Amino acid sequence: MMNIPGNLKYTESHEWIRVEGNEAYIGITDFAVTHLGDIVFVEIETEGETLDKGESFGTIEAVKTVSDLYMSLSGEILEVNSAVIDNPAIVNSDCYGEGWLIKIKMSAPAEVDTLLDANAYAEIAKD
Repeated sequence: MMNIPGNLKYTESHEWIRVEGNEAYIGITDFAVTHLGDIVFVEIETEGETLDKGESFGTIEAVKTVSDLYMSLSGEILEVNSAVIDNPAIVNSDCYGEGWLIKIKMSAPAEVDTLLDANAYAEIAKD
């Protein structure tokens, strides 16, 4: 059974979003982690950049594949989680906690309303 916390928002491309005021943390979901397998490398070189919703902000590499990471919301990337850069396996062990990828300042907070809630995401993330 997939872990889909009710307090987060989600995208169809399997990112989660935790909104805190005008800022948001973004990571990948348990579904994505399960399907990627062991994560061995995370590359995010967009810190300080302002990107639109849907733009790629980096890549995540597992033993089998490399996947692009997409902005769930438009905004400025304030911080990249250096712990994940140093030890990508954190994403496998705690994708919703210590395994967050970026922190952004939202430039269009109304975009949050376009994201999926846990129930809607659960429908997409069925195996």
